[in-house]
Amino acid sequence: MALWSIKRVAFALLVCGAGLSPLIGVNAAEPIRVGAVLPFSGGVELYGQQAKLGLDLAAKEINAAGGILGRPVQVIYADDKTRPASAVTAAQGLIQSDGVVALVGPVTSQNFNAIVPVAESLKTPLLYATNFEGGKCSRYVFSFSTVPNQDMGQLLPYVNQAFGNTYFLFGADRVWPHQMFDIARPLIEKLGGKVVGTQYTLGTETDFGPLIAQVAAAKPKVLLFALKGDGIDFIRQADDKGLFKDTTVAFLGLSEIDLGIFRGKGQNMYTAVPSVATSDDPAIKAFVAKVRTEGGADVLVSNYVMTHYNALIALKNAIEKTGKVDKEAIIDAMAGLVFPSPTGPVTIDQNHYATMNMFIARTQGTELVTVRTLGAIAPQPGCKLADR
Repeated sequence: MALWSIKRVAFALLVCGAGLSPLIGVNAAEPIRVGAVLPFSGGVELYGQQAKLGLDLAAKEINAAGGILGRPVQVIYADDKTRPASAVTAAQGLIQSDGVVALVGPVTSQNFNAIVPVAESLKTPLLYATNFEGGKCSRYVFSFSTVPNQDMGQLLPYVNQAFGNTYFLFGADRVWPHQMFDIARPLIEKLGGKVVGTQYTLGTETDFGPLIAQVAAAKPKVLLFALKGDGIDFIRQADDKGLFKDTTVAFLGLSEIDLGIFRGKGQNMYTAVPSVATSDDPAIKAFVAKVRTEGGADVLVSNYVMTHYNALIALKNAIEKTGKVDKEAIIDAMAGLVFPSPTGPVTIDQNHYATMNMFIARTQGTELVTVRTLGAIAPQPGCKLADR
């Protein structure tokens, strides 16, 4: 192993508590290595830690059951530092030095866009398990979380009917919010709604008073919100100023991992997600219990845990379907694959996007609670694999 690779694994051991997934219940056969390019520093490390919980649980279960084709699976973690250049370096090292059969990650759209060319040039499947704006169809890219028609496309009709049809679009000045709002505008128009304002933050704001006043002056019934990580204080400050008395937040990408940041503020915000940790469904309850057995009784369990868990389970099923550990064969086996998940079957379509069960949820205390079970929603990726 190259010195760079050794240093990276050692760093992951320090950051993540365990840089490699445990090899449990299998003999000393050569492991099947999977690389995980995730943020463990740089501002969105909470989501990297959630992804790691899901991957570690999947690896432990797979290995306890005999591995994949009799071989253990080993996840090698690399910190992308929430920076594109670091993500590229990490992806290249995992493929070229560590010999991984697939990559999982990253979290941010910017880093995802940066490493897709790496996966393509080195002909390695990239399993992306974070919600994003879609529009990326490639032989080497697979999506295991939501695209706009699955989350925002379900959320907007719900809030439009329940709360009103005037919208203020508020997000970070980054790739994902801009593209999500570009998709939202025609959806809102189709619903008979009207956008009464749009604003993007720079990520350096500490006093959101002027922006809150701008939103309040527009008198929207719905605040379509796409702001994660930096600037999340907007919710607390807006709640204190009474903005949410007449305006309901439709929060894109909200998960349980965000809720503690609000410190009890921002109640009754709505989102659309592929899992809800408080669900009464026995399969989801069992999954949450297993995560907490491994990660601690108080650990938060968001949909990031489940979608990253699903990505590794799908890889296992694809390898077993093709009967060999070969990247091109795995890719062929993954298209059309149906595999089990805690929320029910997931199907990977011919464009490499996932049909999965979806839920409308709202904030209640420090939790998300289910408002409506939507059933299986097929993706509309905004591209076709044949276009490539």
